[in-house]
Amino acid sequence: MAPRAGHAVNAPGRRVAQARLSINTVTLGNPPLLDALDAIAATGARKVGLWRETYDGMTARQAARAVADHGLQVSSLCRCVLSHDTHTMADSRRAVDDAHQLGAAVLVVLAGGLPPGSHDLAGARARVAEAFAELANVAGEAGVRLALEPLHPMFAASRSVVNTLRQALDIVEPFPGERAGVVLDTFNVWWDPELADQICRAGLGNKIAAVQIADWSRNHEHGPFLTRALPGDGIIDNLGIIAAADSAGYRGPIEVEIFNDDLWQQPPRRIAEKAMSSFFAALC
Repeated sequence: MAPRAGHAVNAPGRRVAQARLSINTVTLGNPPLLDALDAIAATGARKVGLWRETYDGMTARQAARAVADHGLQVSSLCRCVLSHDTHTMADSRRAVDDAHQLGAAVLVVLAGGLPPGSHDLAGARARVAEAFAELANVAGEAGVRLALEPLHPMFAASRSVVNTLRQALDIVEPFPGERAGVVLDTFNVWWDPELADQICRAGLGNKIAAVQIADWSRNHEHGPFLTRALPGDGIIDNLGIIAAADSAGYRGPIEVEIFNDDLWQQPPRRIAEKAMSSFFAALC
């Protein structure tokens, strides 16, 4: 990671960090959209990461109006899954249209896991590259930037066969940075021995499209998926990773994205306050 002096030489100050702070609605447990927006806006954040489920029952245009009415901007829209399957591709096209209407900075894209009954991991990864190219053409016409997110290897079977930053960058490499990049999610990439080099590589091509932070708890009683910790409560060097991304030229939002079923038992506003506090504690 980037050099650290006390903390990190490139650590954002509180005022700069405030402008970059985004809270993802899934951190609140994806409550109804208006409840999520009320809670996030009350913290002073000016950006929100949306999951499509959060505005279920509303059109994207209606959701966009609600976001704007709360003085917020959409830092990311999550998500669509890559596949040549007709139903899945149609859903991905709807996600692109939603991202356009919401004015989302990026549309988060997941690779998808191994097809049922398959053992062909290499073949699955090759098909991901083909599906991404197809979706990139659709997104390009709509003016939507795609952000491919590598997931931790524990998700390779069920959620994503793209598991390292190198693999994700290889897939988005053929496209201009303003059309396609990668998501740097600290929970998913912190373990990667090539992380520092691949962040530098991503910076050279303007390929860091989004940054999300969470922490990895030492104790995963129920498995790590729903026990993401708030930044600062685990073992991830979030500050060092953000400093490395900044050194690579990233100046966009930093999004707190937490999946934690214990945290979700609390009221949305309380969770949003905790997310904001943990963000500043970890990065300032």
